[in-house]
Amino acid sequence: MRAIRVASAALLGVSALALTAPTAQARGDTEGFRVDVLPSTIAPGGQVTLHATGCEQSVSVSSGVFDTVIIPRGRTSARAVVDWDAKPGAVYEVSFHCGTFWQDVDLTIAGGRHVTPPHWDKGVQAGDGGSLADLNLKEIGLGAALISATLATAYHLSRRRGGEEGDGA
Repeated sequence: MRAIRVASAALLGVSALALTAPTAQARGDTEGFRVDVLPSTIAPGGQVTLHATGCEQSVSVSSGVFDTVIIPRGRTSARAVVDWDAKPGAVYEVSFHCGTFWQDVDLTIAGGRHVTPPHWDKGVQAGDGGSLADLNLKEIGLGAALISATLATAYHLSRRRGGEEGDGA
């Protein structure tokens, strides 16, 4: 499911960049567009720096091992955190998109000991613990009265229509 979201976001980003490509890029001038991922080998959960130079617009960087990252126009790098569930020893393709052009770089996940995700000390603040936390009898009574009035009105109107049709002249 996550791969679908990542692929959809990458495709949307590439489409937006393709529609706004400058004239120089549209002519096929990609000689100055250079990309790199540092380090090229990283452990799961590690942070990589994504470098892109020679692009006159924002660069979209996507991979199956981290969320899509945008390097804003005027900047040459951004950081991404490798997923904790990345398979050690696997090689993932990192795609840099500049307008209608892209370049791919390989990112290797370090093998060996599998690193466990960090254990967070604090839990989620998830509410008061149920639907009776702030029991307000006025609001419950008002809601019940509104529902009863709506049902009574609907019943009255449905009974009234039936009688009018039978009396026809």
